[in-house]
Amino acid sequence: MEKKKNEMKIEFDARSENEGFARVAVAAFMSSLDPTLEEIADVKTAVSEAVTNSIIHGYEEQEGKVYIVCEMTGDVLQVSVEDQGKGIPDIEKAMEPLYTTKPEMDRSGMGFSFMEAFMDHLEVASEVGKGTRIEMWKKIGTTPWLGEEE
Repeated sequence: MEKKKNEMKIEFDARSENEGFARVAVAAFMSSLDPTLEEIADVKTAVSEAVTNSIIHGYEEQEGKVYIVCEMTGDVLQVSVEDQGKGIPDIEKAMEPLYTTKPEMDRSGMGFSFMEAFMDHLEVASEVGKGTRIEMWKKIGTTPWLGEEE
């Protein structure tokens, strides 16, 4: 039997005050999977980090849009956060813990580390001058995610 897919898309201005909206919207969408409070907190933290990266680094706090697409297939939540900002010249370097291009803003450089820690799988695609897409997956419940051995 094929698992049904449920999807939602939102678009909002790349403004710091919209980060909370993004967190709550994704948490509300995933509620039908009956997640634990810990799972909700994990997803909200990862979404917060991805959206903040788009605003602070992608658009450098200039005007732009952030796009979130969420899909649930069975008990797996997939979250995509995308911007059309400046892009990441070196994804591998950007994903190193404590690496930041904004030390003057007290940025910790832990955004990608948090996303990796709180989600089951993370992929980053970026093109300089065109933007960045962060894809994250989390299996809701106690059984392993699709990419793991049982």
